[in-house]
Amino acid sequence: MTELSQSPPVNHHRPSVEVLFRSVAQNAGKNVIGVMLTGMGKDGAIGMLEMRQAGSYNFAQDEATCVCMACRVKRVLVGAVDEIVPIQDMAQKVLQKIISSGGLSNRV
Repeated sequence: MTELSQSPPVNHHRPSVEVLFRSVAQNAGKNVIGVMLTGMGKDGAIGMLEMRQAGSYNFAQDEATCVCMACRVKRVLVGAVDEIVPIQDMAQKVLQKIISSGGLSNRV
Protein backbone atom coordinates (compact mmCIF):
# COMPACT_ATOMS: atom_id res chain seq x y z
CA MET A 1 0.00 0.00 0.00
CA THR A 2 1.23 3.49 -0.83
CA GLU A 3 0.20 6.46 1.23
CA LEU A 4 0.99 10.14 1.48
CA SER A 5 2.43 11.23 4.78
CA GLN A 6 3.26 14.43 6.60
CA SER A 7 5.98 12.64 8.58
CA PRO A 8 9.35 14.37 8.91
CA PRO A 9 11.55 14.37 5.78
CA VAL A 10 14.08 11.56 5.37
CA ASN A 11 17.47 12.68 4.02
CA HIS A 12 15.91 16.14 3.70
CA HIS A 13 13.25 14.82 1.28
CA ARG A 14 9.56 14.04 1.42
CA PRO A 15 8.74 11.91 -0.38
CA SER A 16 12.00 10.04 0.02
CA VAL A 17 13.11 7.14 -2.14
CA GLU A 18 14.88 5.84 1.00
CA VAL A 19 11.49 5.03 2.53
CA LEU A 20 10.33 3.32 -0.66
CA PHE A 21 13.48 1.21 -1.03
CA ARG A 22 13.41 0.10 2.60
CA SER A 23 9.81 -1.00 2.20
CA VAL A 24 10.72 -2.90 -0.96
CA ALA A 25 13.60 -4.62 0.85
CA GLN A 26 11.35 -5.67 3.71
CA ASN A 27 8.43 -6.82 1.56
CA ALA A 28 9.76 -8.05 -1.79
CA GLY A 29 13.36 -9.11 -1.17
CA LYS A 30 14.89 -11.06 -4.02
CA ASN A 31 11.88 -10.56 -6.29
CA VAL A 32 13.01 -7.05 -7.21
CA ILE A 33 15.24 -5.26 -9.67
CA GLY A 34 16.24 -1.84 -8.38
CA VAL A 35 16.97 1.09 -10.67
CA MET A 36 18.42 4.36 -9.43
CA LEU A 37 18.78 7.27 -11.80
CA THR A 38 20.25 10.68 -11.01
CA GLY A 39 18.95 11.63 -7.58
CA MET A 40 19.41 13.96 -4.68
CA GLY A 41 22.38 13.47 -2.37
CA LYS A 42 22.39 10.28 -0.36
CA ASP A 43 18.63 9.68 -0.61
CA GLY A 44 18.10 6.02 -1.48
CA ALA A 45 21.67 4.79 -0.90
CA ILE A 46 21.02 2.87 2.32
CA GLY A 47 17.59 1.67 1.17
CA MET A 48 19.12 0.33 -2.04
CA LEU A 49 21.80 -1.42 0.00
CA GLU A 50 19.06 -3.02 2.11
CA MET A 51 17.36 -4.14 -1.11
CA ARG A 52 20.60 -5.76 -2.30
CA GLN A 53 21.13 -7.44 1.07
CA ALA A 54 17.57 -8.82 0.75
CA GLY A 55 18.49 -10.31 -2.64
CA SER A 56 17.54 -7.70 -5.24
CA TYR A 57 19.72 -6.89 -8.25
CA ASN A 58 20.39 -3.15 -8.55
CA PHE A 59 21.30 -0.88 -11.42
CA ALA A 60 22.55 2.71 -11.22
CA GLN A 61 23.01 5.31 -13.92
CA ASP A 62 26.62 5.86 -14.99
CA GLU A 63 28.74 8.94 -14.31
CA ALA A 64 28.77 10.18 -17.90
CA THR A 65 24.98 10.46 -18.13
CA CYS A 66 24.29 11.44 -14.50
CA VAL A 67 23.25 15.03 -13.81
CA CYS A 68 24.54 14.71 -10.25
CA MET A 69 27.69 12.55 -10.03
CA ALA A 70 27.84 12.68 -6.22
CA CYS A 71 24.57 10.77 -6.03
CA ARG A 72 25.89 7.79 -7.98
CA VAL A 73 29.13 7.72 -6.03
CA LYS A 74 27.28 7.48 -2.73
CA ARG A 75 25.26 4.48 -3.94
CA VAL A 76 28.35 2.69 -5.26
CA LEU A 77 30.37 3.39 -2.13
CA VAL A 78 27.83 1.75 0.14
CA GLY A 79 27.91 -1.37 -2.05
CA ALA A 80 24.29 -1.11 -3.11
CA VAL A 81 24.78 -1.38 -6.87
CA ASP A 82 25.40 -4.50 -8.94
CA GLU A 83 25.75 -2.82 -12.31
CA ILE A 84 26.40 0.73 -13.56
CA VAL A 85 24.76 1.53 -16.89
CA PRO A 86 24.45 4.55 -19.23
CA ILE A 87 20.91 5.94 -19.21
CA GLN A 88 20.39 5.10 -22.89
CA ASP A 89 21.05 1.40 -22.15
CA MET A 90 19.11 1.12 -18.90
CA ALA A 91 15.81 -0.22 -20.26
CA GLN A 92 17.53 -2.94 -22.31
CA LYS A 93 19.74 -4.00 -19.38
CA VAL A 94 16.76 -4.23 -17.04
CA LEU A 95 14.80 -6.28 -19.58
CA GLN A 96 17.79 -8.59 -20.08
CA LYS A 97 18.01 -9.13 -16.32
CA ILE A 98 14.29 -9.85 -16.07
CA ILE A 99 14.48 -12.37 -18.92
CA SER A 100 17.64 -14.04 -17.56
CA SER A 101 15.92 -14.37 -14.18
CA GLY A 102 12.97 -16.12 -15.80
CA GLY A 103 10.61 -13.21 -15.21
CA LEU A 104 9.52 -12.84 -18.84
CA SER A 105 9.58 -15.07 -21.87
CA ASN A 106 12.30 -14.48 -24.43
CA ARG A 107 9.65 -13.07 -26.77
CA VAL A 108 9.67 -9.65 -25.08
